[in-house]
Amino acid sequence: MNLGYGRTQIIKGAGFRVPLARPRIREGLKRYDLARVALPIPRHHNVVMSIRQLSRLDRAISEIERALSTVFDPLPQAERVSPAAGIADAPLDEPKRRHAAGLMRVNHTGEVCAQALYSGQAAVARNETTRAQLLAAASEETDHLAWCGERLNELSSRPSLLNPLWYAGSFAIGAVAALVNDRVSLGFVVETERQVEAHLGQHLETLPAEDVRSRAIVAQMQVEEARHGSNALAAGAVELPPPIPTLMRAASAVMKAVAYRF
Repeated sequence: MNLGYGRTQIIKGAGFRVPLARPRIREGLKRYDLARVALPIPRHHNVVMSIRQLSRLDRAISEIERALSTVFDPLPQAERVSPAAGIADAPLDEPKRRHAAGLMRVNHTGEVCAQALYSGQAAVARNETTRAQLLAAASEETDHLAWCGERLNELSSRPSLLNPLWYAGSFAIGAVAALVNDRVSLGFVVETERQVEAHLGQHLETLPAEDVRSRAIVAQMQVEEARHGSNALAAGAVELPPPIPTLMRAASAVMKAVAYRF
């Protein structure tokens, strides 16, 4: 089938035809040195195609899509199996169920904030290596978000109603930090993960002992949050000066108190 682009070619493994660019177009592609990127092709089609580099508008649309998915999708798809998989769900009385749900809602909101922070930082990062590191960390945070959402559902509860607000604020903080420079941006990652690691430790102390599914998720998250902070420090992060860490702890305390209930 000819679509007006010249000859067509069957891509191996895909089972469909795509147009080959005319010689003049191919020369133009070479002249602009366009990057290779992977298209979201169904998993049974293992195909990589060459398209134009993302423009600012493309990136903006991508960020909007990411924000909407993070905030409004209660059960995003995780790349990895939940640490709670295979662990029997012990019955909890009503007070313990409500307490566990409140803590997991706080953790879910924390992952919404992490997604927003990393996305804001990556959106304006100057260094491609820094951007790649931020996006890799965000990928793991997506797993955390999915695990927490799944556990909330099992506990007959829901995410925070104020997640859109938490996302917007965290994205703005990440973007402003990255505008200063990449080392300051990474410094925010270090301090954020340091505080998250501490509050996850507190959750492990206060979660009901019989709620082993929630505890397995929180324990795995704590390990990975610590690694994110260590990676950022190794990449050249600077320690944030006072009173920034104190202000971050205060903002986090407000978020946790509100998200626990709402």
